[in-house]
Amino acid sequence: MFLGRVLGNVVASKKCEGLIGKTFYLFEPLNEKKEVIGDPMVAVDTVSSREGDIIAWVASREASLACDPWFVPVDAAIVAIIDQLNGENL
Repeated sequence: MFLGRVLGNVVASKKCEGLIGKTFYLFEPLNEKKEVIGDPMVAVDTVSSREGDIIAWVASREASLACDPWFVPVDAAIVAIIDQLNGENL
């Protein structure tokens, strides 16, 4: 799992059948100090996150397994909202 910060939502007018009804967010990957470490990415949301949330996300096969139904064509999935990091409440 990796850390990230949700930047905002992404609207897709057409989705594959397994992704209908799912929400997509633009997020930026972070390190453990909450510093940006990469370019923004799009992920399917599995936990009802919101803009500004610090999240945990997974990539590749794990991302497709995080969705219901399994094995949908995604490269990243938000799997947790982080409430505390290194003893700091977020």
